[in-house]
Amino acid sequence: MLLTRRALAELVGSALLLIAVIGSGIAAERLSPGDTGLQLLENAAATAVALVAIILAVGAVSGAHLNPVVTLVDRLLGGLDTTTAAAYVGAQLVGASAGAVVANLMFDLPAIDWSTTERSGGGLWLGEVIATLGLVLVVFGTVRSGRTSAVPFAVGAYIGGAYFFTSSTSFANPAVTLARTLSDTFAGIDPASVPAFVLAQVIGGVAGLLLVGVLYPDIMHAAGDVVLPHEHRADGPERPSSRSVSA
Repeated sequence: MLLTRRALAELVGSALLLIAVIGSGIAAERLSPGDTGLQLLENAAATAVALVAIILAVGAVSGAHLNPVVTLVDRLLGGLDTTTAAAYVGAQLVGASAGAVVANLMFDLPAIDWSTTERSGGGLWLGEVIATLGLVLVVFGTVRSGRTSAVPFAVGAYIGGAYFFTSSTSFANPAVTLARTLSDTFAGIDPASVPAFVLAQVIGGVAGLLLVGVLYPDIMHAAGDVVLPHEHRADGPERPSSRSVSA
């Protein structure tokens, strides 16, 4: 029952994240036609603040990973068992895809409208490596610092900033990348561009894991609290972690 609740939290959180990403992208296109810079600013700001709220909303249940790379890094560090990690990744993929469909429908677009926006090239792939490496460092470094109440704000700030300082606009999430193929809008990505993006994200995740391991040799002791302290008992009465997640 606990794993079901945690997976549901990941599914709902991932769906809301994609609604924010794609919905704000569509709104930005319509509100600021012809001004790509302003569209990106609107998309980045909406995504960043929504991400903070989503992490705060579901973090106490699942930790609010919302990202297969974060989940797999946490698994390698011992914060999750294999069954839980697999449930998280499956929930993230399903939730993100559902969120993309909902965002399309909200704006009277086809439920599935395959993107034609090609995103390819060495500079963009490097951008995804850096974006994902930085995200892993921000998540695990902030948790390791003991300032868990700051994690939602650190992650939101990083993603908002990375929209601008990375060439790829910082997808940094395989579930988000796959889901964004379903919307032929400002936030979309051509399915043919996805494999290289996901590979770059995996490389960035591995690099981030290695860097975190060097900077914080005892990171495994904090891995169970990623992204936020949450319910992680395998048996016994269900109860929240004893650590507070409130500011």
